[in-house]
Amino acid sequence: MAPNAPGRAASERSASLQRLGDGEFDVLVIGGGITGAGCALDAASRGLRTALVERDDFASGTSSKSSKLVHGGIRYLQQKEFALVYEGLHERQLALRNAPHLVRVLPFLIPILTRDGLVDRRVARALGGAMWMYDLTGGIRIKKTHKRIDKDEALRHMPTLRRDNLASAYLYYDARADDARLTLAIARTAAEHGATVANYAPVTGLLKDAHGNIRGARVEADGSTIEVRARVVINATGVWSDQVRTMDEGADPASIRPAKGIHITVPWAKVRNDIAAIVPVPKDKRSVFVVPWGDSTYVGTTDTDYDGPIDDPQCTPDDIAYLLRALNFAIEEPVTTDDVVGTWAGLRPLLRSADTERTADLSRRHGVRVSESGVITITGGKLTTYRRMAADTVDQASRVLGRRTRCRTKKIAVIGAEGYDAPPETMEPSRHEHLSGRYGTESQAVLDLVADDRELDEALVPGLPYLRAEAVHAVRHEMARTLDDVLSRRTRARLLARDASAAAAESVAMLIGPELGWDADESARQVDAYRAAVKHERESAGLPETALDASLGA
Repeated sequence: MAPNAPGRAASERSASLQRLGDGEFDVLVIGGGITGAGCALDAASRGLRTALVERDDFASGTSSKSSKLVHGGIRYLQQKEFALVYEGLHERQLALRNAPHLVRVLPFLIPILTRDGLVDRRVARALGGAMWMYDLTGGIRIKKTHKRIDKDEALRHMPTLRRDNLASAYLYYDARADDARLTLAIARTAAEHGATVANYAPVTGLLKDAHGNIRGARVEADGSTIEVRARVVINATGVWSDQVRTMDEGADPASIRPAKGIHITVPWAKVRNDIAAIVPVPKDKRSVFVVPWGDSTYVGTTDTDYDGPIDDPQCTPDDIAYLLRALNFAIEEPVTTDDVVGTWAGLRPLLRSADTERTADLSRRHGVRVSESGVITITGGKLTTYRRMAADTVDQASRVLGRRTRCRTKKIAVIGAEGYDAPPETMEPSRHEHLSGRYGTESQAVLDLVADDRELDEALVPGLPYLRAEAVHAVRHEMARTLDDVLSRRTRARLLARDASAAAAESVAMLIGPELGWDADESARQVDAYRAAVKHERESAGLPETALDASLGA
């Protein structure tokens, strides 16, 4: 380990916090999710003096708990949201170009199932029509168009499908992304363009002048209070946006209707799908995604009204039963709760509508509003359209500032993308492919750590592909500040192997503690907090305690 590593990380954060309190910014963005990060990059790339502050960690809310798909949304065609689908597929194309290491084309299988041995021809025709519309609005751009395949070819892609219920299938193409890493890359790219970026810097109040016009925000960070002066404040806090609006307006506007979406992770061997699939939920009008992810497959998502604490959405036994019912309806051998090795729950910040009963029917369109004091709030939308949402928001900020600026993010490559060449796909993914798909051209920095210390070449969590070097890199270069940052978002160990990540927590804390200046007590506190969070997650989901849990005293 480089002896000056802890000092370097600490000095960089100290410098960022110092900049927050110095001078005046044109734009202060509150919220470090995908939308806030996108706003910061857009504003900074236009030449605006920009700051981004996040209460917790980047993407620690909804932006790390999505379905991890960059897509137009086949189901929105059923809702006649044609413009939304077109916008999503246009943004998908830009994301594939600007972040090719993080956003990848992904084939999807839609099985056509029989009922009493017969195919519902209306359903088959409707699917075919939707596929053609999807191709015309975006598939042709990526030179991938849909096709109908027979039963045998469908089974080659997903051999666990119920053969007797399967008539044929459609194959089409969309894209996937590691949502947390995409958000982080965008935030870091904003910093490269001059933005001042800080996580663990919650806003505790807004600053206004004598006329009631917004002039910045009060931020708490590392035990200090910082007054961040800014001519424009952007509220990009997702499901928390009403809380910021209450700070500004003095009353709860109740504009957000949170919808909970949950996902479960099971061993890939239980499903054996080499591409993603969309399977129907019995006695429901919805379908769920079944997506392979290394040695795992994840299934989701639900879409239910949520009225619990927005800081702690959890997967429940009913949520898991819903997803398992859909999965087991489609495959031969049942998957049970004993097979669930990871869960995650997130809240979609949907715009409230008085005439819509189900959250599944609410539009995913976004909206931008300006309060009387000048706070700009961006709400709604989805992961795929973050760039367009940011462009619309910063356009509004420019009008407030009286500046003529032009969005430049259509052609800005995110960090790690410049000069990136995708490695060839192999049957057994290589280390090069793993690192390249997470860091792009920055993967050499991780390999350099391994070259300096061979112990960093070992697995961070047994059974997962992450290296110990990746945890060190996360602290030194990716602003990770807690054990959970490393295990939940810089890597996705908690999502892929809940119990194994808890078992490895102590060794990971010992690895990154010296980098962050932790003493033995702080390292123990971090481990206890992480394991307590994992235990809470498991118990909320009603999942059985494992021998590993018992051995940890969880």
